[in-house]
Amino acid sequence: MTLIVTTLFLAFPPILFIMFIRKRRERSLRLPPGSLGIPFIGQSLTLLTKMRSNTADEWVRQRAEKYGPVSKLSLFGSPTVFIHGPAANKFTFTTDTSIISNQQTASIRTIMGERNLFELSSEDHRRVRSALVPFLKPESLKRYIGKMDTGIRNHLQMYWEGKDQVTVLPLMKTLTFDIICSSLFGLESGPKKEKLMNLFQEMMEGMWSVPINLPFTKYNKSLRDSTEVKNLVKQLVCEKRIDLELKGASSNQDLITSLLSVRNEDNKEILSEDEIVHNVVLIMVAGHDTSSVVITFIMRLLATNKTVYRAVLQEQEDVTKDKPSGELLTWDDLAKMKYTWRVAMEVLRMIPPVFGSFRKALKDIEYGGYLIPKGWQIFWATSMTHMDSNIFKEPTKFEPSRFENQASVPPYCYIPFGGGARVCPGNEFARIEILVAIHYLVTRYTWELCCSDDSYIRDPMPVPTQGLPVKLIPKKV
Repeated sequence: MTLIVTTLFLAFPPILFIMFIRKRRERSLRLPPGSLGIPFIGQSLTLLTKMRSNTADEWVRQRAEKYGPVSKLSLFGSPTVFIHGPAANKFTFTTDTSIISNQQTASIRTIMGERNLFELSSEDHRRVRSALVPFLKPESLKRYIGKMDTGIRNHLQMYWEGKDQVTVLPLMKTLTFDIICSSLFGLESGPKKEKLMNLFQEMMEGMWSVPINLPFTKYNKSLRDSTEVKNLVKQLVCEKRIDLELKGASSNQDLITSLLSVRNEDNKEILSEDEIVHNVVLIMVAGHDTSSVVITFIMRLLATNKTVYRAVLQEQEDVTKDKPSGELLTWDDLAKMKYTWRVAMEVLRMIPPVFGSFRKALKDIEYGGYLIPKGWQIFWATSMTHMDSNIFKEPTKFEPSRFENQASVPPYCYIPFGGGARVCPGNEFARIEILVAIHYLVTRYTWELCCSDDSYIRDPMPVPTQGLPVKLIPKKV
């Protein structure tokens, strides 16, 4: 009996070790094909280099051809699984947040703040989204069309009127930041807004970067700028709380006041101060870059495609032909700009502002016959369906008529604003902003490109050569 017990005791550890090795081997065999590359760095520098040379679309396509619909790599310090196609998009946007979370890369998460909507899951995600959506839904945004209209007219008068040449992208960034500050935060022109804008633009430089926190890195600089941006926003939140509680301000006068006004049954704020601040930063990032990039590339298109320019101009002139001179645009006017918005949608298809995004597996997941381990990132790229000839016929051809019947576009194939329950809550705000800006640009100016090189890079958003300098030809208004 003693001999048997001793034998079992001696044999047990090797058996456990063999089982562990076998299980680890089985797990590794179930991982997607591909390589994690150099520890911590992985393929991060390759992706960033490809984006800046505008070859990232081709890089992910070649990767898909080599490894198939699921592959592993390492991006921004984390092991990652790259998935693509309509089924992958649906999986990304519809899987319960208890299984995959919205978590972004470490650099984005720390710069924007860990309590923003893109980082939250389950009940926290639903609670914060439910607080944001009422302010950003069309019924609420109608009241801000006039403010946007006035802001865009003032911008053109200040920065465009009397100029022979302008550089579009930086001006569009100034415009969209002004609209965000005015419409969403109630912050008008002044030193505070100028300081916030400068810090914000510097903060954006390190959003997609390897999270190495050393003094000479972009990441380190962005972190420091992010802290200052958040402190300025905290000051705004404090001022808005005083206006709301002591001065009787309207709960819908701006986004911050709206978020402060959302209460539970005990009349307590349902969002923490960090959640308000971090989601204000999120809206700043999403609204600033997306709209400015889309307007810039629409202008680039209209300079080279005169057929589309004439059609857009005709529609915009028809919209306001019976309006008294100087009258502000209305919700009904925007509803008539159907062709103009189809042009914007086609620009978003061909040059989506967001190249791709990330999720995080909260538990082991079986996908496409492979294992996505708990804690790994999930990466998807917008172009994989936008430029798929099986989904969009002749995808390199600019054709706004694709969107005349939007129901004909297969689900989860057109995703510039995401999809499903996780569609960007600010997409309607962006639509209004883009349409109002294009209306005044085409009815007041024609323009010609000053740069023969019409290419662009990603850094990480699309940036046209030299920021798109154009020669302006004003019209008689």
